[in-house]
Amino acid sequence: MKRKRVLGSAAIGAGLLAALLGLPNGAVAQSAPPPAAVAVQSPDIPAANSMAHAQQFQTIASSNGGNRAHGRPGYRASADFVKAKLDAAGFQTTLQSFSYQGATGWNLIADWPQGDPNQVVFLGAHLDGVPAGPGVNDNGSGSSAVLETALAVARANAKPTKRLRFGWWGAEELGLIGSKYYVQNLPASERSKINAYLNFDMVGAKGTRTWGVYTDSSTLSAVFTEYFRSKGLPTQGFNIGARSDHASFKSAGIQVSGIASGNDPCYHARCDDINNIESSVMGHATNAAAYAAWKLAGIPEGAALPGTPYRPVG
Repeated sequence: MKRKRVLGSAAIGAGLLAALLGLPNGAVAQSAPPPAAVAVQSPDIPAANSMAHAQQFQTIASSNGGNRAHGRPGYRASADFVKAKLDAAGFQTTLQSFSYQGATGWNLIADWPQGDPNQVVFLGAHLDGVPAGPGVNDNGSGSSAVLETALAVARANAKPTKRLRFGWWGAEELGLIGSKYYVQNLPASERSKINAYLNFDMVGAKGTRTWGVYTDSSTLSAVFTEYFRSKGLPTQGFNIGARSDHASFKSAGIQVSGIASGNDPCYHARCDDINNIESSVMGHATNAAAYAAWKLAGIPEGAALPGTPYRPVG
């Protein structure tokens, strides 16, 4: 993500947290009210699932010069890993190539072949990191949460009312290059079919207690707030402008939202490795993504994950 610190961890004082979040002096994010009853059911996805994907991104980086940056072998290996998982699960996948700074980049798009193709709910994350390190929080975390949500849809053999689409973007760290390329090369008739785009960028930071929710769409942000409220976790609305891939979709008139976790002292650094994320945080990020997918795409109750009980959210 093209930003520094957005949210503070539990260790940050109230004054600094207020400053980081743009709150009035001395104010902090409000605690979540008691859980609210909602009608949606979504899968209870173990945190270990998305952590396993993040570990794979770490392994890929370690085997390819320590990073997963645009134009480097670690990036293409990351895309191949995600694509193989999705192909095996029954998704319709496309690797879209583009060129930037003399190197080939790749976007990976995956459609679940159920639901109305004229009404698309789109979840996405950038797959690249910076050359300085493995990029596990930024953004192996978001990439893992989106991948595991897609695999949960497949395990449930879900029959959503709307079409679910998932994307992993290249060269975000160089200026949202991959997502811009995708949106700009999508015919207007296809752009108009996208009802919502949800972005997951840096969602694994240790110590996260207050979750950031993009405020670009009040309708979409309310879905994430609903999930975190059901877990007794506070949220804070924030606007990161054009500093992540949601901006590429917003510029095309598409409703957008997303979530982000807390402060990351290893931002764009060598120490952004597997030890820079926390299992429980990854679990909440993944289940928030799944909750939004189930609700916005209209997956009927009773579409269960084999071997995993559903739990009512709320």
